Amino acid sequence: MTNYEQARRMVIDKVAPAGVERVLLLEAPGRVLAEDYVAPKDMPRWNNSAMDGFAVRSADCAPGTVLKVTDYIPAGVSSDDAVTPGCAARIMTGAPIPPGADAVVPIEETENTAETVKLLQQVKKHDHIRFQGEDVRGGEVIMTRGTLIGAPQVSLLASFSSVLVPVYRRVRVAILSTGDELVEIGTEPKESQIVNSNTLALATAVKLCGAEPVILGIARDDRDSHRALLSEGLKADVLITSAGVSAGDRDLVREILAELGVVEQFWKPGIKPGGPTAFGMKGNVPVFSLPGNPVSTMITFEEFARPAILRMMGHEKVFRRTVRGVLKEGARKKVGKVNFLRVHVSIEGGRFVASTSGDQNTGILKTMLRCNALAILPAEATEFAAGAEVDLHLLDPTLEMEV
Repeated sequence: MTNYEQARRMVIDKVAPAGVERVLLLEAPGRVLAEDYVAPKDMPRWNNSAMDGFAVRSADCAPGTVLKVTDYIPAGVSSDDAVTPGCAARIMTGAPIPPGADAVVPIEETENTAETVKLLQQVKKHDHIRFQGEDVRGGEVIMTRGTLIGAPQVSLLASFSSVLVPVYRRVRVAILSTGDELVEIGTEPKESQIVNSNTLALATAVKLCGAEPVILGIARDDRDSHRALLSEGLKADVLITSAGVSAGDRDLVREILAELGVVEQFWKPGIKPGGPTAFGMKGNVPVFSLPGNPVSTMITFEEFARPAILRMMGHEKVFRRTVRGVLKEGARKKVGKVNFLRVHVSIEGGRFVASTSGDQNTGILKTMLRCNALAILPAEATEFAAGAEVDLHLLDPTLEMEV
């Protein structure tokens, strides 16, 4: 039996970035840069003022000196008129430094009129000047491939008028639920029927990865329905199924996938919940067959499918942050499988403290509402006392920033 760590590594080893596309700059946030970005020119492109004030010759500037104002240089305007001895040029933030000037005096450090400016403090050479290329040099690699694009990256790219940005392609993830007992949302379930919540939960999880969900609907418990919808799903970049992956009479997913050419890489990777999880490949298309229980579906997506989807879109950090923390309550488990304990993590006394989010029965969906982390209980251990140290997979990105 493939163990949990082997299964996670196998998934990542089997997938690769799905391809590159060029998108408009405002479509790039949240995407991953697919090529190193080389600055096409210096930034700033010229020496400019960092303040509203007066461009001066520092040699003229003792406290109390009165200079004649001979020019006005607003932002967006340059001047060829040199600042000569005994003179100053009124200048706005961002305007090019005029010839002859080697410092800027902020307006609040002066007493001034339309014709003169009195200096109140000592002025040093290069004060309040932003020099050409001091931020970025032309030819410098300023963003490397694999950079996640956010507001700072967009600002810099916009500064260089980069209209199109090379990013890794957003993958299409087909989602299929299986079972005669399922009805779609909006249909009142009869006794023995349940609403197909897994499809919507998985589609949400896919969207939160930045990928595109493709909802296939429900495969009924017959071979023709499974074959038709699974065949359609294999046209996407990734296929995820829920339910029908165990060993019952109506669990047809693995059998039909094999007939369609999917090569199974593992089944039952030594975990709880989510034991029947399977993973296979058809060419470059990864196929995740997840259990039907909603709690198990969400946890196995988190541990196996999410990292693969992120990897296919160029992300380098694909696993949730793992930290060491302590259990607030004790826990027990059987030997042989890694257990995922749904917990709520807080920071107490400079350490992560994990308290159970409720009854760990996989039928208790509301425990996922309070759960912001998964405590990873090792396969061979059985007893965990209160205060025991364990690995925690942090699911809440806001919690990741609190350390």
